[in-house]
Amino acid sequence: MLTMKQSIGVFFAAAATMLLCGFGLPGKVEKKVIKEIEKVFQIENFSMSALPMTAELNTTLPVKLTSDNFFKLTEGTTLLGYAFVDQASSKTAKFDYLVILDANLKIKHSKVLVYREEYGGEIGSKRWLKQFIGKTVGDRVSNKTNIDGIAGATISVRSMTNAIDDLLQTMTILQANKVL
Repeated sequence: MLTMKQSIGVFFAAAATMLLCGFGLPGKVEKKVIKEIEKVFQIENFSMSALPMTAELNTTLPVKLTSDNFFKLTEGTTLLGYAFVDQASSKTAKFDYLVILDANLKIKHSKVLVYREEYGGEIGSKRWLKQFIGKTVGDRVSNKTNIDGIAGATISVRSMTNAIDDLLQTMTILQANKVL
């Protein structure tokens, strides 16, 4: 049995863990995600909740969705859209990125949140990322056909483009299965 002092210590440790973990995203990334969502939807008060996903369906998806990377965005009872946060590979490290979709599953915004390489960071430019805006379920994107490359960022361009394509295909499957 725990003493009163130990019980209080356990309570505060649990509370601190919940605050620090938030949605399971690292604190720096979570703050950036929230800032981008507020900017894109021009709101300050919204809810960000994980979508329940069956393990069986998740095994069929190109992108594995978890309570830490895919969120439903609402303002009161109004569905705003969805946010997807993940990592993709650059030459020697991984970078964090965010994709925000509207309620119709159309890409509304994408952002490279944290880029950890010396070269290739140009994929974080608004000019390059705007190529994904408006893409929706059923669309395919490829750095060989409809997404421009960037000299010196070939690996990051390929990685980000493949990640967005996988996400769009995942949304297509979720919509077909009436999950979204």
